[in-house]
Amino acid sequence: MKTYRVRLQPAALEDLDQAYLYAAQSAPETAFKWFNRFFDTLQSLQKNPTRCMRAAEDRKSSRELRQLLYGKRPHVFRAIFTVDENASIVWILRIRRAQRRPLSQKELGENG
Repeated sequence: MKTYRVRLQPAALEDLDQAYLYAAQSAPETAFKWFNRFFDTLQSLQKNPTRCMRAAEDRKSSRELRQLLYGKRPHVFRAIFTVDENASIVWILRIRRAQRRPLSQKELGENG
């Protein structure tokens, strides 16, 4: 089975940092554990990233966008990503709370 490298775009890193900082305000230890588990879950995309469903934003994009869901309701997060088959890289574009509205083309870094 093919192995992919998982890379977080700057916007996704910022999203992840913001989620961690928000959670750490009230529960630093829990936030630290959450962050590490979420990061490990993102790394699971090294194997078979296309197992994840298409993201709602897929229809707005020129790229195929998928999402990895992490957490339990009501604290579910979506990692929006694309797969570069030629370079064997999973590019994580953004990380958002699942209950937020879908990302715009601008938030995805696309012209439109």
